[in-house]
Amino acid sequence: MPNDTSRGRVNTHPPRPAHPVGAGRTAPRGERGETPLRPGDPDRIGGYPLIGRLGEGGQGVVYLGRDAEGGLVTVKVLRSGAASGRRARERLAREADAALQVAGRHTARVLDADVAADDPYLVSEFVDGPPLQRVVAERGRLPGPQLRKMALRTAAALAAIHRAGIVHRDFTPANVVLGPDGAKVIDFGIARVPDAAPLTTSPIGTPAYMAPEQIEDEPVGPPADVFAWGATLVFAATGRPPFGTGPSAAVMRRVTTRRPDLGDMEGPLRELAARCLDKNPSARPTARQLVRALRDGQEPAPKPKPTRIPRYRWRMMVALLGVIVAGFALGVLV
Repeated sequence: MPNDTSRGRVNTHPPRPAHPVGAGRTAPRGERGETPLRPGDPDRIGGYPLIGRLGEGGQGVVYLGRDAEGGLVTVKVLRSGAASGRRARERLAREADAALQVAGRHTARVLDADVAADDPYLVSEFVDGPPLQRVVAERGRLPGPQLRKMALRTAAALAAIHRAGIVHRDFTPANVVLGPDGAKVIDFGIARVPDAAPLTTSPIGTPAYMAPEQIEDEPVGPPADVFAWGATLVFAATGRPPFGTGPSAAVMRRVTTRRPDLGDMEGPLRELAARCLDKNPSARPTARQLVRALRDGQEPAPKPKPTRIPRYRWRMMVALLGVIVAGFALGVLV
C-alpha cells in the first residue's frame, strides 16, 4: 500500500496501544483521560469505533477509538466544512508523512490515515499516560531520576526525528506523554517535511517554547527543536518555562531579548539547558549530542558563535536606535 497519504489512505503498521493529545476538558474523564462523546460526534470513523474525546483544537477533534483487535488508538479528525479544505488536508497529510518517516521507540507511530475521506482522519498509537504538562501542573516538578530519563528519551526522539530530515516545530510539555514505557513525543501537526511548501508565512508554535529564529520568521531547522527541548527540560525541572508566562507577545519578546530563568537547576542538566537556550542556533548542541551527553556523559563540544549578526538582532538594534532618536527629538522640541 502506498505511503503517500496525500493520495488517500495508508495503513503501514500493525496497531498497538499508545497516546492522548491533550486539550482543555471540562467533562469528567474516563480512566484513559477521555471525555464523553458529544451530540453530533460520530460513533465511528474509517472503521474505528470511537469511545470518547481526548482533545479539540481549531482544526479538528481528537478521539479515543479502538482498532479491529480491540486495542486503543488515537483518531484525529479534521472538522468538516471550510476547516477541512485543501490547506487543512495538506497539513494532515504532512503530519502522516512526517510520522511515517520517523523510526524511533520514543515517538508515537502513525497507524492509518485517509486525507481523501469526507472527514479526513489520522490514526496513531495511544500512549496510555498523561502529558508532561499536566503531570507538572498537578504534581509539581519531576524528581531527579525521572527528569533525567525523560530528558534522555525525548532527546533520542528528537534525534530520530532529525535523522528523518524533519523538524517537529512544536516540541512542548503538552507533546511529551509519560507512558508506561517512558516518555514519548507526539503530534507532528506542524512538522516540516523536506521539500514541503509552508502552509503559513507567520510564526507557528507555542510561544514559551519557540526559538528566537522561529519567532522572527527566520529559517527554522533542527536547532529550533533543541531550543524547545531545553525550555521543556527547564519546565519539567522547575515547574515553569524559562521565559515565563503571560500574553504571547510578552513571552516572545522575552524569548528574543532576555536570558532564560533556569531556577534552581544544578549540574550537567542546567548546563545542557543553558546551551540549548542560546539565542544563536549554531551555538546549540544537536539532539544526537544531547543523547551522548545524557547517556554517556560526553559533553557537547563548544560551537563557535556566528560572526554575522542575526536579522532579529539587527531589528532590535534599529528599533532601539529609533526610540533613542525619537526621545532626543522630543527633548529638543520641548
